[in-house]
Amino acid sequence: MDYQKILDFLYTQLPMFQRVGKTAFKKTLETSLAFDKYFNFPHTKYKTIHIAGTNGKGSVAHSLASVLQEAGYKTGLYTSPHYKDYRERIKVNGKHVNKQFVIDFVEKNKEFISDLKPSFFEMTVAMAFQYFATENVDIAIIEVGLGGRLDSTNIISPILTIITNISLDHTQFLGNTIEEITAEKAGIIKNNTPIIYGGKNKIARNVIINKAKEKNCRYFEASQQFTAKQSSAPFKRVGTLTAHKQILDILKNDKIIHKNLNFDLLGKYQIHNIITVFQAIEILNDLELNITEKNIFSGLENIKKNTNILGRWQILQNKPLMICDSAHNEAGIIEITKQIKNINFNKLHFIIGVVNDKSLNNILKLLPKNATYYFTKANIPRALSELELQEIAKEHNLFGKSYPTVAKALNAAKQNAKQDDLIFISGSIFVVAEVVY
Repeated sequence: MDYQKILDFLYTQLPMFQRVGKTAFKKTLETSLAFDKYFNFPHTKYKTIHIAGTNGKGSVAHSLASVLQEAGYKTGLYTSPHYKDYRERIKVNGKHVNKQFVIDFVEKNKEFISDLKPSFFEMTVAMAFQYFATENVDIAIIEVGLGGRLDSTNIISPILTIITNISLDHTQFLGNTIEEITAEKAGIIKNNTPIIYGGKNKIARNVIINKAKEKNCRYFEASQQFTAKQSSAPFKRVGTLTAHKQILDILKNDKIIHKNLNFDLLGKYQIHNIITVFQAIEILNDLELNITEKNIFSGLENIKKNTNILGRWQILQNKPLMICDSAHNEAGIIEITKQIKNINFNKLHFIIGVVNDKSLNNILKLLPKNATYYFTKANIPRALSELELQEIAKEHNLFGKSYPTVAKALNAAKQNAKQDDLIFISGSIFVVAEVVY
C-alpha cells in the first residue's frame, strides 16, 4: 500500500478518540503491553521523560525537546493530536517520522494489528516507541494523550515525570473533581523517579505529593523556586510579521539567573510553562545530562524551528492581525482572553468551533462580549454543529453568524475585518488545525 492508503486504514479501521470520542477510549493497558512485548520493549532502549497535565504539556514537551536538541542529544518527541500531518505525532530532532517507516510498520505487522484490534492511539504510541528505538535516540519526550494512569504511554519507566497544571477537562473519563482528575494524571508517577508539578492548585498539589511519597519519589514544584517575568522590552520583533519572541527574565529564589532570554512561544500563559522547563533542566543536569546555558538560550529561542510546534498563540498574519490558539477548556480560555485584552485593536472578530463533549457553558461565559462571532465546526465527527453552538452562545450574549466550514468562517472574517482589527481563532485544536500553516 502507498502512504495515503495506510493513512486511510489508520483512520477508518482503528477507532480514533479525536474523531469519534469515547468509543475509542480504553480503560486498560493490555493492548499497549501486548504491543510492547511484541516489539521487544523498545522504550527500554533509550531514556524517556513523561509529561501529563490538562494544559501546557505540549508546550513543555516541545520546549524541552528543543533544549535537548541544542545540547546535542538525539531527541524523540511524541505528542498528540496532530494538526496537519499524522507524522507530526512522532519526531526525531524535529523531523517527522518518514512515510516509508509508517508504511512498513503497518504492512509488516498488519496481521498482528488485525488480531490485536488496537485503537488509533494505541497503535501510534507503539509505532513511536519502535521508531525511536530504530533511530537510536538518546532520549524521548513522551506526552500523555488523555489522563495518565490508563493512557497508552504509561508503560514506560522514565528518568523524569512532569505534571503541568490541572483543571477540569475530559470529566466523562477522568472524574468530576480536581482531586479525581489529578489522581488519574498522577498515575504516571513511577517508583523512585523525580516528579515535577508545574501548577499551583492546592488540591492537585496534595494528591501529587501523596502519590510521590507512596512511590518514594523526590517531589519538585516549579513555582516554589522559579519565576519568569517579562523584561523591560517584552517582545522582540523579527521581520515584517509579528513572529516575535517574548523576552523574559528567569529568577530562582528571587534572584535573576537568566536575563533577557528570548522565548519563542508568545502566549503569556507560557510563563507558567517555562518555569517547569527550567525545573526540569536542573533535574536533568543532576541526572548527569549536560545542558549548558548556551543550550538553554538557543533552545528556547528556536523552539518553532527545532520542533515545528503549531497552534500555540500562533500569529498567522498582520494587517489585520490574525492569531490562533488551541485553547479548548476553561483554563485555556481564561488565559487567552486575558491576553486579548492587552492587544491594541479596533474590533474583534472571533472564529470559534468546539467538540460536542465539552462543558460548553463554562467556556462560553468566559468569552469577550464585545466581539463579532463566526460560529463554525471542524471537519471531524465530534464537532458540535455550528447552528447549535450559535444558539447556545446567544444565551451568553455572544452574537454572530454561523458557517458550515472553518474555511468559510475565516473567509467571512477576512472580508469583514479592517486593517486595525483582530481576527482570533480558537475553541478547538481541530478548528485551529484547519487554519495553521
